[in-house]
Amino acid sequence: MRVALLLFSFVLSANPVAGEESWWQFLGPDGNAHGRATNLPVRWADHENVTWKVPIHDRGWSSPVIFGNQVWMTTATADGHKLFAICVDKNTGRVLHDRHIFDVKEPQKITVENTYATPTPVIEKGRVFVHFGTYGTACLDTKTGDTLWSRRDLKCDHEANAGPASSPTIIDQNLVVHVDGRDIQYIVALDRATGKTVWKTLRSYDYSKVPVHMRKAYGMPGIAPRGDGVQLVSSVAQGVYAYNVSGKELWRVRHKGWSIAPRPVAGHGLVFAIVDRDHPELWAIRHDGDGDVTDSHIAWKETRSMPQRCTPILIDALLYVVNRAGIMTCLEAKTGNVVWKTRLGGSYSATPIFAKDRIYLFNEDSTCTIIRPGRKFEVIAVNSLSKQQLLASPAVDEDAFIVRTAGYLYRIETGAQRPPGPKARPESFVGRWDIGRPKDGGKPTFVMTLNADFTARKSHVPKASGKWQLVNGEARVVWSDGWRDIIRHQGNRYRKIAFRPGADFDSAPDNTDTAEKLP
Repeated sequence: MRVALLLFSFVLSANPVAGEESWWQFLGPDGNAHGRATNLPVRWADHENVTWKVPIHDRGWSSPVIFGNQVWMTTATADGHKLFAICVDKNTGRVLHDRHIFDVKEPQKITVENTYATPTPVIEKGRVFVHFGTYGTACLDTKTGDTLWSRRDLKCDHEANAGPASSPTIIDQNLVVHVDGRDIQYIVALDRATGKTVWKTLRSYDYSKVPVHMRKAYGMPGIAPRGDGVQLVSSVAQGVYAYNVSGKELWRVRHKGWSIAPRPVAGHGLVFAIVDRDHPELWAIRHDGDGDVTDSHIAWKETRSMPQRCTPILIDALLYVVNRAGIMTCLEAKTGNVVWKTRLGGSYSATPIFAKDRIYLFNEDSTCTIIRPGRKFEVIAVNSLSKQQLLASPAVDEDAFIVRTAGYLYRIETGAQRPPGPKARPESFVGRWDIGRPKDGGKPTFVMTLNADFTARKSHVPKASGKWQLVNGEARVVWSDGWRDIIRHQGNRYRKIAFRPGADFDSAPDNTDTAEKLP
């Protein structure tokens, strides 16, 4: 762990948040997917070692971030017209804030695997920073959920069928963001207190000579030591760039790749960066150079079975990578020599998590393979939640995982006991409910009626009848047309959560909407 601790000391010098015992940014306090937990669970399932499970409405692949008792993430409607920030109590799973942050009139189309809420927030004491790429950036008060400042001018063309994914980080007093579209490419620092631009640096490469579809990148800055301080390392289209904390370019390496997602990591005097999506390669670059160091500072390259999405993990002298197809490779960090290679089950988008001599690898079907790091491949355990999509990298809180799937947020920890549901009386749900009533007072999407005899009906097209029951403080309805609905109290409002025919209440929701009880 010596290398990881050394890197952390450098990060701490530039980052006032890093000293907190929190998972405050994408991939944790050090930005390298290392957790400080000593007793993360080895066994779990839907009803084993799950402290709580809470539905998250709409769609988002932002990873959870944690500070104090709060877990924050973003979500968005599937069409990208409405963008939200959600806060959950990490101990109980209770929704503390559910804020509608931005409306988007004409969002670009995105690939079915991406969402309009994929960039991960950054959190510190009293403030959380949410970022939606070209659609907006905002700072929220963590106590009230109110917006303290917002920016909607950090625009770029994310490319049709691509979408936003670059996450921000904090360096000194600034929030640092990548803005790399097919029309413009730069890195920018915003004052955390005001949101005003502190510095902005254009990528120095002449992108006019590059086909427009090969200018886009997704990644976020990595951190590497530089003298007594740190440098920001950006792996973007056509190059890897390093900047000082004032935004001055220090060095660059040229390549021909684009659409890069993994975050660079540093150790052993090297920075490890992925340089392409179509044919991903892992480059080890000495980070003490100046100017164009393409011909002088590349220590080694690996071109086979490298990741398109998952960030490499450095543990002591070994580097671990897993590609989309589930091929995992262990390499010597200093030389690039392959130690072992194996195929895991499933596809992988979430970056693995390392803690206490274990690597946790979550695949896209919510199955987690736990292995022991070392020069021999050794599986410790394999665990699964109910089959549901998982692309967000998990977070670590003390000795627990906070895991986001397509429809839910979980707290997973050894010895967990599901708390009893909130107290509620059936009569509190009896009556007529407007579903999806607009803020302007227009007509609702439909009206749901719950009767005292536990029958139900809805004025939908076609109309349907059903039966309902009170389960853990929420009304659960089974309809004659096969659909299932939940009415649940969340924060200061109610929400309707819908499950399409063939799904059960533990499945990922098909959609969510507002629910307003009529007098």
